[in-house]
Amino acid sequence: MRLINRDSYVTQAMSVNGAPDIKVITGVRRSGKSKLLEKLISKIKRVDRLSNVVHINFNILKFEPLLEYHALYDYIESRYEKKKHNYLFIDEVQMCKNFEKAINSLHTEEKFDIYLTGSNAFLLSSDLATLFTGRTFEIEVFPFSFAEYLKYYGSKNKYDAFDSYMEEGGMAGSYLYKSRAQKYDYINGEVFNALIIRDIINKYKIRNRALLDTLVDFLMDNIGNLVSVRKIAASLASNKTKVNDKTIGKYIDYLCKAFAFYRIRRYDIRGKKYLASEDKYYLSDHSFKYARLGTKNMDYGHVLENVVAIELLRRGYELYAGVLYKKEIDFVAVKKDEKIYIQVSDDITNPQTFERELEPLLAIKDAYPKILLTRSRKKMRQFEGVKIYDTADWLLLNA
Repeated sequence: MRLINRDSYVTQAMSVNGAPDIKVITGVRRSGKSKLLEKLISKIKRVDRLSNVVHINFNILKFEPLLEYHALYDYIESRYEKKKHNYLFIDEVQMCKNFEKAINSLHTEEKFDIYLTGSNAFLLSSDLATLFTGRTFEIEVFPFSFAEYLKYYGSKNKYDAFDSYMEEGGMAGSYLYKSRAQKYDYINGEVFNALIIRDIINKYKIRNRALLDTLVDFLMDNIGNLVSVRKIAASLASNKTKVNDKTIGKYIDYLCKAFAFYRIRRYDIRGKKYLASEDKYYLSDHSFKYARLGTKNMDYGHVLENVVAIELLRRGYELYAGVLYKKEIDFVAVKKDEKIYIQVSDDITNPQTFERELEPLLAIKDAYPKILLTRSRKKMRQFEGVKIYDTADWLLLNA
């Protein structure tokens, strides 16, 4: 597989090089965490001549004797070099039972700069404070962005490439397969079912696999739509699925913690308050939808919205679904003092569609930027202060 540099992640990791935090690389399965670890090791060896790197990858059989935490600790401790800068990298750390005991001891001794990756279901953001007695710093890795997809394939026509990206997504492991059917088989079978769903079932001892599968299908079929736990439960119950609100809420929480989905809350722009009744859900990679549900209903509008949502999260924004005078605004993106209002529409050639998408943005009276994203294959233009971009162009801004 051809590798590309994912410089933003390496830069983020290097920015905390030497800090006492335990660095934890998170993100959906097969998003490139292991490759990032290798790139980071290579970078550190190149810039730090006094580096002493201990690298353990539990996917490799030779490290099997270290799957007991005392053995893991002894192995690492024996490789410490007093007059050097010592780094510890462990891939799939959760495979070692009670690994946190070894890591906490090493962290307390302050001998190693520690970097970890692991299965998301077993190394959850919500669990890190409990697992580790010291501070942790998370680096979240996403599937390939469109800019990375373009770099990987070296395509000359960005608009044609974006059409392909809309259907193939950012799971780079699928790029090794020639046909789209093979790509989807890999994404659904080897990634989503075999890894993400398996991790969730094993972590939470789920017995009702059929309900989890049904819920996943429902959320995938409704990406970008406003839904509530109660509505989901009612919809599944109408199809003769035995379910209750509490179970649905727990399963959704598990799926979000494993980075299968991201939950986006609603925000009342005028009242400046969060609305708790309904949320939107987006897939960590839009290709999961096609790989699992098929391509009969391509639903380009909501898939385009999914691409934009993940790109905004990738760029470090907090993300909300906006509400203003009962009108919906797809995204309110916030980062420190920065705020952007964004509408997404696959096709605005129809004047009525164009007017409908612009109306909520034009109703906002503050001075923050307002953007309409579409698939026009045209250069950016403005209409009454709203910037209108082809989505492919916007995705490549500052990439």
